Amino acid sequence: MGVAVFAVFQTGSARVSITQVKDYLALTKPRVTWLIVMSTAVGYYFGHSGAWAVWPVIHALLGTALIASGTAALNQWYEREADGEMRRTRNRPLPAGRMRPARALLFGMALAAAGGLELGFGVNWLCAALGIATLMMYLFFYTPLKQKTWWSTTVGAFPGAMPPLIGYAAAANKLAPEALVLAAILFLWQFPHFYAIAWMYREDYSRAGIRMLPVVEPDGESTARHILLFSCLLIPVSLLPKWIGMTGSIYMAGAILLGLMFLYAGVCVAFDRTKLRARRVLLASVLYLPVLYALMVLDPVRL
Repeated sequence: MGVAVFAVFQTGSARVSITQVKDYLALTKPRVTWLIVMSTAVGYYFGHSGAWAVWPVIHALLGTALIASGTAALNQWYEREADGEMRRTRNRPLPAGRMRPARALLFGMALAAAGGLELGFGVNWLCAALGIATLMMYLFFYTPLKQKTWWSTTVGAFPGAMPPLIGYAAAANKLAPEALVLAAILFLWQFPHFYAIAWMYREDYSRAGIRMLPVVEPDGESTARHILLFSCLLIPVSLLPKWIGMTGSIYMAGAILLGLMFLYAGVCVAFDRTKLRARRVLLASVLYLPVLYALMVLDPVRL
């Protein structure tokens, strides 16, 4: 999505190499952006009423994708030195020296601005404000805190939970309990997901001076405890869509099964604090969210 505008920042050559295209695309973190767009789409689905129209959906998802891509690019610009210290990120365009920081900064700012305008003029200004607030929380609170305290994970979970709110507001031009329930599920889901990643790459984070929980407490007990805690909390919260009349019994049964699967991965890592177990928590989280969303959409209750 960011690739469409990258040529604005090219100088001295009319042709753009495949490597440059890939580098600009890498700045947008497509896999993360896809998850954000998916969560926004689910929020839009539950906020929508009446006849469906194609263009409002396109504006909502495109605007969200642009803001998310811009945020990702600006985050990589800010963290380029830390990325250079970590094995899993040192080949990114900025720490690898394939792109000048100024270009990444302009690229990210252009994408974020385009996303805000797309949401504001194409949908409504409530969802645009939520999108901009997400960017601000992520870049000005979460990102700087990563090198100061492990509580940054909790702070980052707030902007991370915003996409369903953006989607719901885009459809309904207001927020409602249904939107907050979707945000709560996403909020809790992030903790096992990111604590598993932090455990797997704790040496990398330590080299970069990023104070993730497994870096601060390297025995892994507290990390496993947090994974287990939030996996437990996720089960009752994931049943709220059924209890408030958003979804049916098929969803509830599926949510319980998914929650128990996720919890089992958390229990395993609590007893065996290894990278292999942490990776299984990560895989369980990657499976959990899209399947849960699919159950929501396939088993809705429309009042």
